Amino acid sequence: MNQTLRKQDPSAAGRIVPVAALDHASIVEAYRRWAGIYDTAFGGISSKARLRAVSLVNRLPGQDVLEVGVGTGLALPHYNPEKRITGIDLSKEMLRKARDRIRTDALTNVQALHEMDAEATSFADGSFDIAVGMFVASVVPNPRRLLAEMRRLVRPGGDILLVNHFAAAKGPRWWVERALAPASRALGWHPDFAMDAIFDAEDLARIDSEPVPRFGIFTLVHLRV
Repeated sequence: MNQTLRKQDPSAAGRIVPVAALDHASIVEAYRRWAGIYDTAFGGISSKARLRAVSLVNRLPGQDVLEVGVGTGLALPHYNPEKRITGIDLSKEMLRKARDRIRTDALTNVQALHEMDAEATSFADGSFDIAVGMFVASVVPNPRRLLAEMRRLVRPGGDILLVNHFAAAKGPRWWVERALAPASRALGWHPDFAMDAIFDAEDLARIDSEPVPRFGIFTLVHLRV
């Protein structure tokens, strides 16, 4: 998949308008800046979506869980104790915060945290029962490569969960998201991220998705492997 996502701009008479590409260097730099204030700036607005995803993980069968883009570990205290959690993230600064959280909260079910590229991990095929990515799909350079890697890591019959902001199809939010799109590299994520940037037509026909209150800014997506 080309790293430059391309979106239709209806005001441009059908012309294809390139959106600023993300790469690993820009992501690492963005989240180096975000690490110190991430929980304050983003933790509150994303909490309901995060808790909804963890609640579903806790209800699903299987114990081995991979959290992709674990960040500062905001979700880690909410997993049931019998779930064995492995977390990965590209940002060492965010992982440092997550390790502090594990020590402070004595989270004995967290098996390991790794600084690792979510699009190309070092885990063996079928290492996990569940892979969950919270607010990560619009961060990586190649979303479909991310999904393919999550699919590779989940055992047959397992589950992939994604919580993310997906672009509005119309209305005022559509315009705000497109206006912010050129700032993708500075923000470290794509404000105008579309669902079909990660899911192909076959997956779109199979997924279960639900907007998460309030305001439906985030969506929880469930794909059975």
